[in-house]
Amino acid sequence: MKKVLAAAAVVSLTAFSAPTFAAQPTIPIIVKDTTSPYWQIVLAGARKAGQDLGVNVPELGAQSESDINGQISILENAVAGKPAAVVISPTEFKALGKPVDEAAKKVPIIGIDSAADSKSFTSFLTTDNVQGGRIAADGLAQAITEKYGKAEGEVAQITSLPGVGSLEGRRKGFIEELAKYPGLKLVADKYADGMATTGLNIMTDLITADPNLRGVFANNLIMAQGVGQAIAENKKADTIKMVGFDGDDKTIGMLKDGTVYALVLQDPYRMGYDGIKTALAASKGEKVDAFVDTGANLITKANMGGEKQQALLYPKVK
Repeated sequence: MKKVLAAAAVVSLTAFSAPTFAAQPTIPIIVKDTTSPYWQIVLAGARKAGQDLGVNVPELGAQSESDINGQISILENAVAGKPAAVVISPTEFKALGKPVDEAAKKVPIIGIDSAADSKSFTSFLTTDNVQGGRIAADGLAQAITEKYGKAEGEVAQITSLPGVGSLEGRRKGFIEELAKYPGLKLVADKYADGMATTGLNIMTDLITADPNLRGVFANNLIMAQGVGQAIAENKKADTIKMVGFDGDDKTIGMLKDGTVYALVLQDPYRMGYDGIKTALAASKGEKVDAFVDTGANLITKANMGGEKQQALLYPKVK
């Protein structure tokens, strides 16, 4: 009888002392374009972090990188829901500055990929986009040297949209690094409107107008799709060397068949995963790094079979 009573006492004590499990913290992630393959990889990383860390991660964003007002509304609505923190990749540097400042008065804001005109980010995780542009310039010089024997000739750069922090960084780095190759002359520095068809049209016009063009840098995924298509349709892959930025099935296919000489790849999966991880830490008052460089790598047909390169080309997004 004593043993039975003792057991009952233990059960009773356990029942009253059991921990109460709190609801999962909510940390929305807001990307520039939920339809883009690049941002799908970012979201996949964030989703996995949510699973691993016990965080509810609403996946938010506009349908186009040019929908600046749409993203501002999404940010305001997300903050109104009183989350633990917010992860965001701002669509436009100037326009998102004040909205980020206002949001940061209420919750920690973690920036990823692209900057905004704000000092209110608790932490910012991104590719060093200036360095990414430098890597692209070096890659293009290498490609032209392999074809023509020296880094000499006319080259172009096509930027997807004006005023986007990440793209302007790449543009700046490309121009700065290109200056180290006196034989290479930047004859066209064009802006598009965020549409692949516009990149296609700009590149087609350049091919028609400049028979001396030797290389081109398309500084984001959408532009790489359009520019690569123009090079393929005009059968110019042998004479015009192209470096793109970011990759998907289409541009990786172009890399394999030689239409594209190289792709500069970021690590968008890590950006999404570590963005949520950092946001959770910040929401608990833990110290986090103010800036994290998530890296950029030049992938060519020659090195694409490497283990690291394969992981970047084919991230596990499930």
